[in-house]
Amino acid sequence: MGSTGTVLRELRGAQKSAKGVSLYSRYVNRPAGRVLAAGAYRAGLSPNQVTLISALFTYGAVASVALVEPSWTLAVLVYAALAVGFAFDSADGQLARLTGRGGPDGEWLDHVVDCGKLLLVHTAVLISFYRFGELPSQAWLLLPLGFQLAAVVTFCAGLLREHLGKAAASAQGPSWAATPAGPVSRVRAVALLPADYGVFCLVFLLLGAPGAFRAGYAVLAVVHTLFLAAFLAKWFRELKSLRAG
Repeated sequence: MGSTGTVLRELRGAQKSAKGVSLYSRYVNRPAGRVLAAGAYRAGLSPNQVTLISALFTYGAVASVALVEPSWTLAVLVYAALAVGFAFDSADGQLARLTGRGGPDGEWLDHVVDCGKLLLVHTAVLISFYRFGELPSQAWLLLPLGFQLAAVVTFCAGLLREHLGKAAASAQGPSWAATPAGPVSRVRAVALLPADYGVFCLVFLLLGAPGAFRAGYAVLAVVHTLFLAAFLAKWFRELKSLRAG
């Protein structure tokens, strides 16, 4: 087993492409995940165990949002747990690529945890609104449901686009899969920041000020809905072009 420095260097060489990745994931979450992956490797953990650690942090934070009255202390603890959970979510894939121990079971488990996270985090906000929030109107209870819909449809549609694209490429030959990825666009990386889960987690730092939290959460809900519309149009065009090819 190599030194931590050696493991970190090997992990840097096993990174996914930065294309289509926001600045937060590229410069914050992936490097944090790399450090956690190196620690997990030194501790002898498997990628699936790292996924479960991610779930423990994330689901613990989500449960706290639903069950504990909002405060500034809760805000800091929830954000920290969500951010650490997200970093471990990056670490499991990095560890899998480093060790060659990834497989369909690990990919399945990772997606199940991610899907549950998207469903539960907005459910927890809805419960918090209902239990603790002095809402200007009961219509605010619809906001987490709408945000949840946008988040889950984006997640599922993105997965389907990836897998259907691979299936179409396999059926049509290697030409589509072999197309160069192209340069990484910093403008795109900045533009994707509002849709990044790590940026979304920042809104929980406002839990101590319910009005500010509602406003920030509402803004992000609108932004994610707009991104969903743009993503769906883009992915549909891409899949249609594969059929035409």
